[in-house]
Amino acid sequence: MLAGASDVSIQVCRNFPGFRERLRDATATAHRELDARMSAFDLTLSSGYRRFLQASAGALLPLEAALVDAGVAKMFSDWPERTRSAAIAADLDQLGGTAHATVSVRPLTASGIIGTMYVLEGSRLGAKFLLKAVAAAADPRIREATAYLSHGNGKRLWQSFLSKLACEESCDEGEAIEAARSAFAAFERAVDRS
Repeated sequence: MLAGASDVSIQVCRNFPGFRERLRDATATAHRELDARMSAFDLTLSSGYRRFLQASAGALLPLEAALVDAGVAKMFSDWPERTRSAAIAADLDQLGGTAHATVSVRPLTASGIIGTMYVLEGSRLGAKFLLKAVAAAADPRIREATAYLSHGNGKRLWQSFLSKLACEESCDEGEAIEAARSAFAAFERAVDRS
């Protein structure tokens, strides 16, 4: 390794301090509102869990498509490990439902990719808590339909996203925040249509 090479990467990653906190603070209200709407679904009942997954797919599918169109794989080389469209479709198929995009989303900029990924990757943290409710379901079909909620478990995807976020000095913070808010809004619209 070249002398000082690690110092350069540390310096680059310190050029954008506090971005995660600013994203969190700027989207806190939208996050709380979405959590409140999602909590209305009874995940221990087949009909409630299926509606939850359909609402989630309604926003996830167009958001992931927008990410692909914007070139997410250039920013996140592990994108194939992160995408959850196939996982949610498999869960819905197991429960007798189908995954459909129910909302439209705007094209994303590079900064918009960061904001959207913040919401999608952050949702993995909440999924861990939702898995506990699903595990308590009496219906074995519900307990087995967890590809979406358990996707990426053990892979440290959130941590690697945070590392990328910390090093994004070229990101337009305003665009990233707006994209994150738009992603939360897409999920809210999908819940309203479920």
